[in-house]
Amino acid sequence: MGVMLAGTTVLASCSSDYLEVGPTESTSKELALGNTSNLYKVLNGIAKEMSTQQYYYGQGFAGENAIMRLYENLPSQNFNYNYYASGWAPLHNQTFHERKTTIYNNYAWFYYYQLIASANAVICNVDKAEGSEADKQFVKASALTYRAYAYQKLVNYYCYRWQDSNNGTSNGVVLRLDESTGDLPLSTLGDTYAQIYKDLDDAISLFEKSGLNRPSGRVWLANEDVAHSVYARAALTKQDYQKALTEAQLARKNHPLMSQTDYQAGFCAPNNEWIMGSYGDASENNWYWSFGVQGACNGYYSNSVGTGAGSINHELIQRIPNNDVRKQVFITEDKIPYFVDIKKALADSLASYKEKDGADAAKFAKDSLDQVKAYKTNYANGVDQTYGLLGFDIDEVWNQADSVVKAHTPQGMDAAYQCGYIYLDGQLKFWVTSQPGVSYVPFIRSAEMYLIEAEANYFLGNETEAQKVLTELNQARNADYTCTKTGKDLFEEIKDYRALELWGEGFEWSDYKRWNISVVRHSFAEGGNAHPAVAKTIAPDFGNRWTWVIPQAETDYNALLKNADASKKDM
Repeated sequence: MGVMLAGTTVLASCSSDYLEVGPTESTSKELALGNTSNLYKVLNGIAKEMSTQQYYYGQGFAGENAIMRLYENLPSQNFNYNYYASGWAPLHNQTFHERKTTIYNNYAWFYYYQLIASANAVICNVDKAEGSEADKQFVKASALTYRAYAYQKLVNYYCYRWQDSNNGTSNGVVLRLDESTGDLPLSTLGDTYAQIYKDLDDAISLFEKSGLNRPSGRVWLANEDVAHSVYARAALTKQDYQKALTEAQLARKNHPLMSQTDYQAGFCAPNNEWIMGSYGDASENNWYWSFGVQGACNGYYSNSVGTGAGSINHELIQRIPNNDVRKQVFITEDKIPYFVDIKKALADSLASYKEKDGADAAKFAKDSLDQVKAYKTNYANGVDQTYGLLGFDIDEVWNQADSVVKAHTPQGMDAAYQCGYIYLDGQLKFWVTSQPGVSYVPFIRSAEMYLIEAEANYFLGNETEAQKVLTELNQARNADYTCTKTGKDLFEEIKDYRALELWGEGFEWSDYKRWNISVVRHSFAEGGNAHPAVAKTIAPDFGNRWTWVIPQAETDYNALLKNADASKKDM
């Protein structure tokens, strides 16, 4: 839980004024906390922590990168990573939640308390620092926002759902609000949310009083829009739908939806829709611990190892119209003539039988079955039925898939999937600008705020408003979209488009937990595209109700938690 204030800068070649451009770690506690000029650099340092490799935990544990991949994408329903699925099945299938000594249990706790400790150092020292009152207000507001961000994330992973909390009386987390490191008990979940709300109320007030904003383009820094966004997320998770609705509207007002061209530009550089994201210039390359190393279709893994870069759930993407720009960033059947042709042949053959007057029913049934069997055989020849590799046995299919990849490569980007492994429904969403994984990564976009509004309106009973805001978002991606669905069908529509819009950005596991619904993954034989090792149904009550237990490292350190049962959450 230490504060990352000591030590040298990340890149020895950086000049001192560079610290005000890119998020780097600062030089000493006394210097960093003594005046507002250096406190701004500490804020950069907090942002750097959100994408810095934590060496103790090993490769890939680099702040939000690890959270998005390990805690959200892999255990979700609509993200497949089939190359490693059998080896990583415990993460996909949520079997580690009650193992208090694994690095996966420990990491999110350690990482977010590290952010909290750094934010607390700013909050507790800014008032006595040298500098203008406006700068002090902005710096303090930023630190409060980072702290609230971290606590909101901890609630997702280490606390029960709000609806399982007995109105907030179940365990929350340890609320560390100053620079002390002594023993502290768990707060209740209700008290934890109250603190998140208070931090954000204070932050928003201070941002407004300061009259300041972060410099244009520096999305890694907090501002008032970030505070409103975190507030909307926290309120949604607490099922405080009116608050979620209000805050989401405020959060997105300065961030218009990106164009369809921008949506296909690679998700590797900020645009107006980004409310918050990582710093991602090549001057601070995070090398093999970057999000793009595994998460980009032209990153190191997909170009050198054959892992792919993740594929979307086949059943979900098949429900999306072909002219939706979000479907264009996946290698789907509709883009590959081989699959289009065999589907058409099957449809034409079955239709011709139906048009024959007096056709023998038994012969029709047999011939129809034969046609279906032939279709399945041809389909299986075109796509491997375990991993989903395209053209494994048919060069024609691979060539067509390769043409899709080339046709959807943003201008100036290195080629994707250079190793030759291309997966059905594989993504062309995330790209890197330089190797092995250089890119900015979005953490909050205004599209998420639209989806929060739609969901909040739905649960408030405002179905017309939910339809309206969902239509506004989706027409930006597909001009033909309309929504007239109601009741459960409307919720399913919101759920599908949230999964599609935010795919791979680290939301879906928390979404399903919040909704209290099962993750259901189907294998190829069952009509899906998940590896058999992870083709499972994971019910909402499985794995301690999808709740990571308190890590043993914390209970060993904090005497007031020694008697807590770390294998089960108290109620």
